[in-house]
Amino acid sequence: MNGSTQYQDKEMMTDVLSSQKFITSGYNTVANECACPNLKTDLLNILNEEHQIQHEVFCEMNKRGWYQTEPADQGKVNQVKQHYLGATF
Repeated sequence: MNGSTQYQDKEMMTDVLSSQKFITSGYNTVANECACPNLKTDLLNILNEEHQIQHEVFCEMNKRGWYQTEPADQGKVNQVKQHYLGATF
């Protein structure tokens, strides 16, 4: 694969990932505001499918080195956990 094709693939997958984030955000909002239980169930099923697609695209980009993440600092993770364990809602 030449550099030009790789760049085009990266741009296309970046666009797909951005689109999936937008789509899941929309389905999430509609599902949260849905009053019909049957429709809400359908929307949540679709939302789950869209999240799965988003995850697959993310994993492929990560595997190719196009979307890098850093592990969370364990001290910060513990700090957030303690904050929410003591939170009252």
